[in-house]
Amino acid sequence: MKKVFKLENLDCANCAAKMERSIEKIAGVNSVNVSFMSQKLIIEADDARFEQIMDEVVKVCKKVEPDCSIKR
Repeated sequence: MKKVFKLENLDCANCAAKMERSIEKIAGVNSVNVSFMSQKLIIEADDARFEQIMDEVVKVCKKVEPDCSIKR
């Protein structure tokens, strides 16, 4: 399943790159793109575990950028 999410309060391109690298390591994630310029997260992951994977993605994002939120 591939989905696009809006990011809010993503402050820098370096943080976006850190998020992307961390999300890539989550089991079940096939591809991910975190764009600082467009403030978007594009993720492709296993359909069966998508909600669990997104819960982990939210935790990763909060760890890298505490003010950042993913609009689901």
